Amino acid sequence: MVFYVRRHITESLSAKNNLTQIIINMKTTLKTNITVRDICNGFVYNELEEKGLYGLSGKLVIQPEYQRNYIYGDGKKDVAVIESLLKEYPLGLIYFNEREDGMLEVLDGQQRITSIGRFVTDKFPIIDAHGVPQWFSRSLPSHLQSLILDSKLLIYVCKGAEQEIKEWFKTINIAGKPLNQQELLNAIYSGSFVTLCKEVFSKRNQPIMQKWQSYIKGEVNRQDIFERALDWVSGGNIEDYMSRHRHDTNINPIKLHFESVIQWIENVFPTYYDQMKGLAWGRLYDTYHTNPYSPSAVDAEVAQLFADDSVEDKKGIFEYVLGGMTDTKLLNIRVFNKTDKATVYARQTAAAKAAGESNCPLCALGHDATRTKIWKLEEMDADHVTAWSKGGATSIANCQMLCKTHNRAKGNR
Repeated sequence: MVFYVRRHITESLSAKNNLTQIIINMKTTLKTNITVRDICNGFVYNELEEKGLYGLSGKLVIQPEYQRNYIYGDGKKDVAVIESLLKEYPLGLIYFNEREDGMLEVLDGQQRITSIGRFVTDKFPIIDAHGVPQWFSRSLPSHLQSLILDSKLLIYVCKGAEQEIKEWFKTINIAGKPLNQQELLNAIYSGSFVTLCKEVFSKRNQPIMQKWQSYIKGEVNRQDIFERALDWVSGGNIEDYMSRHRHDTNINPIKLHFESVIQWIENVFPTYYDQMKGLAWGRLYDTYHTNPYSPSAVDAEVAQLFADDSVEDKKGIFEYVLGGMTDTKLLNIRVFNKTDKATVYARQTAAAKAAGESNCPLCALGHDATRTKIWKLEEMDADHVTAWSKGGATSIANCQMLCKTHNRAKGNR
């Protein structure tokens, strides 16, 4: 068994520089006699925090601070765990860490253990073949209850230094539904800072979350709100910030900065648009928050841009307005379509030939060799007669064909 464990670690951690040291120091014991009944003895689950706390008669810490929040409570994954037990399918390896005080922590398998504990304590039902909900203690047949409770789990109990345990934790979570980057960083830099921040940024049931999620994409229990708060306060240097503040017991700097960004957004943009969700608000705040803005003027400008069909990238409107409405690349202004360009080209070319001048209006005004040149369609670009930024519409009435040289020289005039 020792050979198997070493081979497993070697294959999984082949890219790690400290592999040899981990293999030498890590002590691993395989347990095959621990049942679901044992694990669920004294099971405690906090519904508010969506967190499995204890099991194994209080000896097992189900969700240590470096673990992610419970994410299986969607009525699919948690039910699948129970159905696997009923079909006597193996649940796969589970890893525990044995601490110096003798307590055990779940290294890998927290989602499965929490799902089992929640079912056994009647937190959710499964649906039988007839579509009837079956709650563990209320309606599930006794022989099926026993089948679940007597199921044996395959558990490795690991013992080692913090660095070794966390290195292994990262490795075994590469498989299955992997930890995202922030969940891994929470594990690596677990301590008072992460613990306190998760109380603020990682609880889905807080009323304030609805507001925060209006501006931030992602899942609360996958640490996406926490990640944005860290990104904003650190200017993108999340890991460095977490390393420096790992043992902080005062998280006011990150809380206040996060709240300042959210408040600034609401102050500058009185009307909410769905396109505001997921923007780089931290960067926008750093760049523009010292500028004075009239909320009413900003509101009118944003509304006008949203009503303009020429603006194809509505998400770029907010930075465009913050930046003084000069960088039209942010808006991806709609270009003239092929039909419009062909129509305008034909009209200009016919008129130009009749007048004996170039079909590029700017060439026709010149005194050089192109004054009477008739350009091919592919040699010309469509141009707004009145620039879009000055109120010109992307319509055939505001379209002219210019030779490529003059179009590039004209710019935004």
